[in-house]
Amino acid sequence: MSVPAVYFAVVLIWSTTPLGIVWSSETVNPTLAALARMVIAVVPGWFILKACKIDLPVNRTAIKVYAYSTIGIVGGMSFAYLSARYISSGLISLIFGLAPIISGVLAQKILNEPKFSNTKKLALILAMLGLAIVCYDNTFAEGHTLSLDSFLGFAAVLCAVFFFSFSGVLVKSVDIKIHALATTVGSLAFSIPFFILIWLVFDGTLPVDKWENRSLFAILYLGIFGSLIGFIAYYYVLQKLNASTVALITMITPVLAICIGALFNGEMVSGHLIIGASFVMLGLAIYQWGGRKRTKVTVPS
Repeated sequence: MSVPAVYFAVVLIWSTTPLGIVWSSETVNPTLAALARMVIAVVPGWFILKACKIDLPVNRTAIKVYAYSTIGIVGGMSFAYLSARYISSGLISLIFGLAPIISGVLAQKILNEPKFSNTKKLALILAMLGLAIVCYDNTFAEGHTLSLDSFLGFAAVLCAVFFFSFSGVLVKSVDIKIHALATTVGSLAFSIPFFILIWLVFDGTLPVDKWENRSLFAILYLGIFGSLIGFIAYYYVLQKLNASTVALITMITPVLAICIGALFNGEMVSGHLIIGASFVMLGLAIYQWGGRKRTKVTVPS
C-alpha cells in the first residue's frame, strides 16, 4: 500500500469531514445523524475484523480503552454535530486544530508530563489569540451586537475539542497492545448505546419525509470514510511515518477545510478569519517544531 497515497487520503478525509457534518445535519437531526454514522462504520468494520481474523479483545484493559475512547467519540461528536448548526465547517476544523495543544495541557495533569517550555507557552498564546480574533469576528455582528448562534457554536465545538483531547490522553494512560482496527470497531460499538440514549432523550423521531439526499449521502460518507477508513488510514501512516510528518495533517486540514467550505458550501472567508487562522497555524507550528534542540554537527578536520 502506497504510504503517500494513504497520507493524502487522511488529509482529504479529515478536510472534508467538517463539511460532511454540516451537510448530514441539515435535514437529519444531529443526534440521529451521529448515531447512523456510528452504525454504518461498525457493521463493515466488524466484517473486516472477521475476514482478516483480527482479535477483538474484551478483557478488562481493552474495555477500559473502549470506554476512554467513547468519551471522545460521544462527547466530541455530539458537540461537533451541535456546533454544525451554528458555525461553518471551516471554523469547526480550525478549532479542532487546537487539539494537540489542549492535549498537551491535559497530559501535564493526567500523565504528569513536563510543563510547557516558554516556546510552547508562546505557541499557546498565539493559538488562543488567533481563536479570539476568529470568535470576535463571528460572534459580534454589525454594531457589535452579540450573535447568540455563533456564541453557542463556538462553545459547542470547544467542548467537542476538550472531550476529544481528554479521551486521547486517557487512552494513552492505558498500557495495552491492540490492533488499530480492533480499537476503532470496539470503541465505536461501545459508543452506540450512548448515541441511542442521546437520540431518544433529545429527539426520538424519524421524520423520513424531511430527509434530503445530501444529508443521507453525507452520513454514509462519514460512516464509511470519516469513521472507519479515516481511522485505519491514520493509524497506518502513524506506523509508517515519523511523528512530525503526521503532525502536518493537523496543519493542513484546517486550511483545506476552509477552502472546501467556501467552494462547495458558500461559506464566508473574511479578513479576520484569515488573520485569526494564520495565528492559530503559527501557534501550532511553533508547538510542534519550535522547541526542538538543534544537533551540532562536527565536521572532521
